[in-house]
Formats: sequence, structure tokens, C-alpha cells
Amino acid sequence: MDRHEIRLSGSGGQGLITGGIILAEAAILEGKNAVQTQSYGPEARGGASKAEVIISTDKIDFPKVRDCDIFLSLTQKSFDQYSKGVKENGIMIVDESIETGDSKIKVYKLPIIHTAHNVLGKPMVTNIVAIGVVAAISKVVSKEVLEEAVLNHVPNGTEELNKKALEIGYSLGENAVK
Repeated sequence: MDRHEIRLSGSGGQGLITGGIILAEAAILEGKNAVQTQSYGPEARGGASKAEVIISTDKIDFPKVRDCDIFLSLTQKSFDQYSKGVKENGIMIVDESIETGDSKIKVYKLPIIHTAHNVLGKPMVTNIVAIGVVAAISKVVSKEVLEEAVLNHVPNGTEELNKKALEIGYSLGENAVK
């Protein structure tokens, strides 16, 4: 059985709910089963939010993440709130601004927000950079299918920007695991 429990967390407005939907769709396009759930605080924009995705080759009988294999965090607040419950052999991917403390879990600290804001000049693609990083590090879905899912969800006229964001995010992730 091939099963991955993924938690994407950050600030409301960073697009991680959409990122979770895109990851789940990519898995389905590859013929896998996937479920996606989400939650965010009452303050929504600016508050901690999370999206959870379970991808499996078998039937998924419970839609919530219980043993997190892959955890992404883009803000300190979301890290503090949602980082509990990551498996000992799990993967943590965090923005370079986050203080993780001592961790027995493998942590990848990457310039995800900086890349979206300063390299691409578009904060709105932070989520696409982030899911590119997640896919490259975890290999949970292929880059080609992830691109197809991204293009199914982005506004008309932003396709090239989002493809570039995905490509740069994927490269960040690939370089991190070398």
C-alpha cells in the first residue's frame, strides 16, 4: 500500500487550501485515491489555516490526517499550531523564516515566500511554489500531472506565471534533497 498523509499550513490568504485541492486532483489524475479537507480560524485571512490531503493507492476510509507523513508550514503561527503529530520518519518543509527548534524529524528550510514575492514578484503564487517543493521532495505526484492540475485551477491569463512558479518550486525541492 502506498499512502501519504499531507498537512499544508500557513496563513489564510496564502492559497494553501487551493494547493491541497490541486495536490488531490493531481493524485486522482494519476489514478490514485485522494481526499482533501481544510480548516482555518475565524479570522480567515491572516489567521492560521491548514489543508490536509490523503493520497493512497488503496481505499481511504477516514478523511482526516492521523499520522502526518509530509508537513508544510509557511508561517510561525501555523507551525506552532499544526506541527504536532508528524511521524518520526516524516518530512517537514518550512519557509526559511520559521524557527523549528530541535527536531528529530527531517526538516527542509526553504525560501518559499521569498521566491514568490521577490523572485517571481507575485505573492499570489506562494501556494504554487510550495506545492512544487512538496512534490519534488516527497515524489507524491509527478511533476507533469501536478502541472496539469495547477493549470486546471488558475485564473485565465496566469498560466505561464503559475507554470514558472511550479517549476521554480520544484527546482527548490530537488536541490534540497541532493
